[in-house]
Amino acid sequence: MSKRDVKKEIKAEKLNQYLMISKKAVAMAENAINYERERDALIVLDMAKRYLSDAEYFKRNGDYVNGFAAVNYAHGWLDAGARLGLFDVHDNKLFVVDDEEEKA
Repeated sequence: MSKRDVKKEIKAEKLNQYLMISKKAVAMAENAINYERERDALIVLDMAKRYLSDAEYFKRNGDYVNGFAAVNYAHGWLDAGARLGLFDVHDNKLFVVDDEEEKA
């Protein structure tokens, strides 16, 4: 990759796209809690929501770089929760999980 191919800014459209994806993932995770590990799942959801709130704050203040960082932290919490079995999710477009339908 040449130096001129490197992107050096985050645009509002990109941040909005990632916020939408992460909010959709939160909603899916909230409806797919593994109740044998509910306490841990709720902790992970709380952290994801806090980072999403931070991302929205940064966005409102025009700080798209930190907003983008915060939304990626939020989604990282959700992916970790999915991989650890805290959420019974199988959508590999929203989470880092295997899609059970692809295995069949």
